[in-house]
Amino acid sequence: MSNVPLMPMATAVWLVENTTLTFKQIAKFCNLHEVEVQGIADGEVAKGIKAYNPIISGQLTREEIELASKDENREMNIKSNDIEISAEDKKIKKYIPLSKRQDKPDSVLWLIKHHNLLKDSQIAKLVGVTKTSVTSIKNKSYWNFNNLNPKDPVALGLFTQNDLVKAIEKAERRIKREKKEKEKAKKASESSNNE
Repeated sequence: MSNVPLMPMATAVWLVENTTLTFKQIAKFCNLHEVEVQGIADGEVAKGIKAYNPIISGQLTREEIELASKDENREMNIKSNDIEISAEDKKIKKYIPLSKRQDKPDSVLWLIKHHNLLKDSQIAKLVGVTKTSVTSIKNKSYWNFNNLNPKDPVALGLFTQNDLVKAIEKAERRIKREKKEKEKAKKASESSNNE
């Protein structure tokens, strides 16, 4: 990260209006030219730009400004805040238009027909409906079942192909795990019967 404040022009406006700092100090801090800061003070530059307080945003301290005001050769430094930025993509619920919301039950039916190894809860999470809705569509007891047409949810844009692949892989792992557990239980019961 460079040592330039957020919104340098607006910060410069605030510093010109609210401090006794020299144009050179403000220019250096805001990474502007001294003539630009002079223009801000004269009202020729940055007309209509709302002043931005660097103290409230945590980029400067009042003490730093006071020290710089007393010594015109002193440069102000941005207060470094270590902000941890996560590299992980956070799942953000995106808005689904009403026209696409009506396609959700059709998508559920498509997933039930084409990917029957997915659990109801996985389908519900992918499409964004309740587990009860998925179960009722699966049991053909859904209120509007006769009017449903299976539609590919990826093509409709309800979720990505990547989301679908991950859900299928998870379901396959679950099925393998359940199969191993059944085999273990079967072997255990056979060995107890032989004794």
